[in-house]
Parts: sequence; structure tokens; C-alpha cells
Amino acid sequence: MPEEVLPTPITKDEVRALFSVWNNALKTGNSSLVALTYAKNATLLPTVSDVPRTDFAGIKDYFDNFLKKKPTGEILEGEILIGNNWAQDAGIYEFTMRTDGSKIKGRYSYVYVLEDGDWKISHHHSSVMPEGIIGTRKAITKNEVRGLFQLWNNALALDPDAVAQRYSKNAVLLPTVSDVPRTDYEGIKDYFVTFLKKEPQGKILDGEIIIGDNWAQDAGIYEFTMGTDGSKIKGRYSYIYVYEDDEWKISHHHSSVMPEAVLPAAITKKEVRALFDLWNDALATGKPKKVASRYTKDAVLLPTISDSARNDPAGIVDYFVDFLKKEPQGEILQGEIKIGTNWAQDAGIYEFTMGVDGSKTKGRYSYVYVYENGEWMISHHHSSIMPEGALDAISKITELGE
Repeated sequence: MPEEVLPTPITKDEVRALFSVWNNALKTGNSSLVALTYAKNATLLPTVSDVPRTDFAGIKDYFDNFLKKKPTGEILEGEILIGNNWAQDAGIYEFTMRTDGSKIKGRYSYVYVLEDGDWKISHHHSSVMPEGIIGTRKAITKNEVRGLFQLWNNALALDPDAVAQRYSKNAVLLPTVSDVPRTDYEGIKDYFVTFLKKEPQGKILDGEIIIGDNWAQDAGIYEFTMGTDGSKIKGRYSYIYVYEDDEWKISHHHSSVMPEAVLPAAITKKEVRALFDLWNDALATGKPKKVASRYTKDAVLLPTISDSARNDPAGIVDYFVDFLKKEPQGEILQGEIKIGTNWAQDAGIYEFTMGVDGSKTKGRYSYVYVYENGEWMISHHHSSIMPEGALDAISKITELGE
């Protein structure tokens, strides 16, 4: 019908007021209300997302995050064009983030259309100020890039939290001695809880630095000296640093063992047997945690006088709380040793003398040792009573019962 296609008059002031309608929706903090200011088939090309939003759900999703900053906008300058049931407003606006008072300028284009009797946003393109992007390029020298490693190394001497703070918000850490990628603050901090117990201090032996636009890469070989025992470990490293929140942070950190050093850790049968002595010495301390420290994190202990398998540090500690009250000291009477690639097995018969009463108890044992984090540890420990003695005792009890 010809009357329906007649232009709906709108003034430039009224067009500019449509921005205020949108801005007032921002102030509510309700992403649905903001999305309702857009037309049914609107397109939003947002400032800080690469993803075009072309429907209500997508537009709402963008503002779910943006509104967390409590933004309020102001048009600084703009030009308005008016057509047949459409209008365009394009220029520069500025947002004040009420969460922290920061201000951000951007370029905008709004195309408004008359839909179902209301003026709606059909197209909204928002972009950062291009000269601002160039202006934010942060110059850094190769010496300064290398200095970022020293900041990280200094944090190693403090605590896991201080180390984790050297990484960017979305950093990825691929650690030397863990199969698990760490992709958030808590995961990165968790890795260093264990690593820092060795009191490591690092030194870059050889590395190459590349510098880009607000990023830098340092890759090569470093060496750590462990303050707990003076041991040294070399590894390959890659750091990618990014400029985030006015500070250079680690965005990517890949650390790996020297591939030629992944050869089997050599151990002799005599040294395998000596691992029992380390465990036995731990018994002599009377401290359950000291004994449990001889086992790997995921070790399994099948104890002599408990039906419960112990498969975590807490369970292993719990078993030795009672056992150590007897003040046991062990001796291997006979055993066979097998050695594999970074593992070893010692199985046979041992005997314990209980310091509290001098009694002696024999048992069968199996130890499987693995080379973990530069140290030989007990991965599996199965201890059982001597079966013939037990059967004899059962037979005598049965006879008495008859």
C-alpha cells in the first residue's frame, strides 16, 4: 500500500536521541534490554570481539560480558544522514567504565531502521581508534626481554603465587615434569607448589630473542640449580611475552627435558637394594610422613596387616601411623632384582625386628621403583605374611576346634 512506504519523518536530534535510548539500556546492566534496541535481523560488529553478532542471542551474549564493566557512553562527534525510513549516525564515541573509571574511545556507525513502528538499530559497527593501536605499541629491547626471565626467576625464590602472577590472564604453561597443560592461574600456581619445594634457581645458557608488535619470544636452553641438594637440571624453554595491562607477562611457556637426556636413568642392582635402605631409614625416624615421602604421588601400597589398599599419600601415611608405633626395622633376607627402562623391581623375603618388644616378623615383599622427577621412588609396594606359617596356624586352630 503506498501509504505504508511513505517516509516516517525523523529529525537529526531524534536520531541522536536513539543513541541515548541504547545508552540508557547499557546503564540498566541488562543485556536483554540492550539487545532489544536492535532490529530482528541486525548485525553487530563489536569493538572487542572478532565474531559478528547477527541475532538476538549473539548480541545479548556480547553484552553479557561488556556490561560487567558498567559502561556509559557519550558521542564526542558524529555525522547524521537521514533516508527513507532509515538513518545513519557515524563518528566517535567514548565510554566511561564505572567499575574503574577508565575511558575508552572508539569509532561508531549506527544504521537505524523503522521496524514495527519503532526505530531500531539495524547495523552497529564499533572499532578501536586506529591511531591508538599504533600508539600502544610498546617498545622493548632484547636485553629487556631477557630481563623478563629474571623477574620470573626472582619470583621462584618467593612463592607459587608470585610466580603465577608473572603469567598473563590466558597463559598456557606446558611444564617440564607434568603431562597436564596449565591454562589458568590456579593450574599454574598448583604446578609451582611442588616445583618450588626444590628451591630452584634458573640461568639461561643459550637463547634467541624475537621481538614483534607488543609481543616477544625468548627460546633456548636453561639450567636450574636445586637449592635443596645442589643438583642441576638442563631443559629447553620457550617464552612468549605479551604486553597486558601495561606490563609484560608470560603468555606461553613451554619447558621440556633435553631430548638426549631422556635416555634411561642408569641404576645398578646394588643401588636398587640401597633404595630399601632409604625406606628403612625413614621407618627409623618414626615419622609416617617421612616414610610416605619415599612413595610416588600415585603409588599403591598393599600392606601386610591391612585389607585396605593405600593409593594416595594420605592413605599411606595413615597406615604407617600405627605400624611405626612398633618401632620396626627391616632387613632383606633374600630377594631378586630386575632393572628396566627407568624402573626397577626388588622382590623377596624381609624380616622386621620390633623395637618395642624385640619380636621378629617375616614377610614377602615386592617393590617397584620408578624414576620420577630426578629421583627413584616406590611406585608399588606389596607386603604379605609368610603363607606356610599362616596356614599352619589356621590348621592348629581348626584342630583345637574339633
